[in-house]
Amino acid sequence: MKLTFAGMDGIIILSAFAVIMLVIGYLSGRGEKNLHHSLSGYYLAGRNLGFIALFFTLYATQYSGNTIVGYAPSAYRTGFSWLQSISFMTIIIGVYLLFAPRLYVVAKRKKFITPTDWLEFRFKSKAVTLLSIFLMLWGLGNYLLEQLVAIGQAVAGMTGGTIPYQIAVIAFVLVMLAYEWMGGMKAVAFTDVMQGIILMVGIFVFLIGALYLVGGNFSEVTNYIQQSEPAKVAVPPAETSINWLSMLVLVGLGASIYPHAVQRIYSAQSERTLKKSFARMAWMPPITTGLVFVIGIVGLMLFPNLDTGGSEQLVGLMANKIAAIHPIYYWMMIIFFGGIVAAILSTADSVLLSFSSMLSNDVYGKFINPNASEHKKVMVGKVGGIVAIFGLLIIAWNPPGTLYQIFVLKFELLVQVFPAFVLGLYWKKMSAKPVFLGMLIGAALSGYLTLTGHKTVYGIHGGVIGLMANFAVCVLGTIFAKATAKSALKEEDVSVLELKA
Repeated sequence: MKLTFAGMDGIIILSAFAVIMLVIGYLSGRGEKNLHHSLSGYYLAGRNLGFIALFFTLYATQYSGNTIVGYAPSAYRTGFSWLQSISFMTIIIGVYLLFAPRLYVVAKRKKFITPTDWLEFRFKSKAVTLLSIFLMLWGLGNYLLEQLVAIGQAVAGMTGGTIPYQIAVIAFVLVMLAYEWMGGMKAVAFTDVMQGIILMVGIFVFLIGALYLVGGNFSEVTNYIQQSEPAKVAVPPAETSINWLSMLVLVGLGASIYPHAVQRIYSAQSERTLKKSFARMAWMPPITTGLVFVIGIVGLMLFPNLDTGGSEQLVGLMANKIAAIHPIYYWMMIIFFGGIVAAILSTADSVLLSFSSMLSNDVYGKFINPNASEHKKVMVGKVGGIVAIFGLLIIAWNPPGTLYQIFVLKFELLVQVFPAFVLGLYWKKMSAKPVFLGMLIGAALSGYLTLTGHKTVYGIHGGVIGLMANFAVCVLGTIFAKATAKSALKEEDVSVLELKA
């Protein structure tokens, strides 16, 4: 994603973004006496996020480095079958609406902090809680690694290599740690507003510039691809279509239970605010992922015959050409790429905050020191998050595979929590033992297929195969359980679940 034109101008814009984020972090924490002494205050912004903050923190979290840096190259390599990216971003919102309003009511009444608080309340099982903690921390760690890689690539590319990859990662990680330490979820949400607006505007400007370079006629682009690479506009083979459906299931179900996304449900000011935010989010896939898809397709005409490594630099190559159109485009490209870095950071800070909350509330608070004060739990989470992120930096130093490959891997295990998480909201008789066995078998099967190189079987992802086994064990295990093996729910717990029935 190297920009040959940016150099010192890129450094100036990035420095400005860094200063703004630090100021937001400082202002978010100033005067908040209980911020660092309350789990809900630090990790959930006091459960008081209004519509604008909630919408943009959801937007900036869902549309991150992969949206621009990873998805456009994927469209370039795959062709028109990458339209699936719009579909799986849309289905995520549909799945949210399936369970988010109901979960919000339960979470508000029971004062949940992390996603596994819900699972602990629902199943009263240490085994279910521990396994779900592991799977969710795995997903968060993988996702955070992806963002660290993207930060390094974006900053190094934007500054024309003036700031090396490793230095870029360290510098912006320190900025992120600083403003998150000062303001918690409140700082994260307010920085997301800035980052989300820049990302939205920048995508439109980028697309306008890209279309200008090809004469403003998208039909010419499709005619060119039809002649030069007909396979990329042809009806995909059956296995590709199956893979598409598999991806919809994997991403649609997996992304909807990201711990940091679930915690945004908890953070909403009201159920009305939550529903309003998701209603607006439903419009975002076509005008974000859809436009990025078009950018990747246009790139086939502007830069034909790039190999996999070359295609990963597509966005930077296109930005160099767009910047040469006019000085206005030059500065818009620099600001946009600064916004990309900020958007990547906005996802990384959300993931890190959620990772820290699970370390403090779930691992430390539930299993190591249940009697610890909330202030001590917050401090444990902060320090644990710092240790974790510097551990991941060691891996990010020599990143494995393309961004898209990293993106896919995290869902294989995370999605195994979905049956317990969502079915448990609607099926009161669902019991803990089948849930635990389903998650364990699903995770083991998915892990085995991934580690042995069988990421897909006839186009179906290993995580989806594991999920099917998981659902089967959960459902059949509950149905055929002995009459004495009843759910651990108490009458008062059932009444909570029936609030939204």
